[in-house]
Amino acid sequence: MVKVLSVGGSIVVPDSPDTTFLKSFSDMVRGWLAEDASRKLILVVGGGAPARVYQNAYKAIVPEAASSDSADWIGIMATRLNAQLLKAVFGDLCKNDVVYDPTAVEEFSGRILVAAGWKPGFSTDNDAVLLAKRFGAKTVVNLSNIEKVYTDDPRKNPDAKPLDTITWPDFRKMVGDEWVPGKNCPFDPIASRGAEGAGISVICAGGKNIGNIKAILDEGEFIGTRIG
Repeated sequence: MVKVLSVGGSIVVPDSPDTTFLKSFSDMVRGWLAEDASRKLILVVGGGAPARVYQNAYKAIVPEAASSDSADWIGIMATRLNAQLLKAVFGDLCKNDVVYDPTAVEEFSGRILVAAGWKPGFSTDNDAVLLAKRFGAKTVVNLSNIEKVYTDDPRKNPDAKPLDTITWPDFRKMVGDEWVPGKNCPFDPIASRGAEGAGISVICAGGKNIGNIKAILDEGEFIGTRIG
């Protein structure tokens, strides 16, 4: 049984690596895996602060190229740095190298597989969907700094309401169909299209609530939004 978590970089490295979170997350994951020898976990990590800082620097210097492949590659390299940190944290359970190309993975020998950004055109959410398809996972758990998907951006619209569930067509109307490097939305538009086409659901939940993440892994009641 393989579960797929798309871990937002803002959870792992909000400004600098969140060692308190990483220790709690590692302890929870190790305990969850120890409960059942058949369990495996795929962790796909985003760029977080390193991506934001370096992309903003690039945009300040070359504003006309802000949506170029170069901006995407900067973000991708940040995901790879964060992924190496996660691989080190789970060293004894993560025997394979960090995955850069989710379409080239055959199997993994450890209990955990860590993946990072692949190429321009989408975020690591899309890599998570591709790995879910490859390993037969029907759900991708997307952990970020929001607990639920809202009807609108709650920072801009005080009338925005949190959702427990939303269909893929309705969600895709909200996020659109285009990817822009550094785009801030609950789930990548390209990944959303791929997940809908593959019949994969996505659970969006807050990444700092360790108990809630455990509840999601255990398929129990949780705080979050199911898209599907």
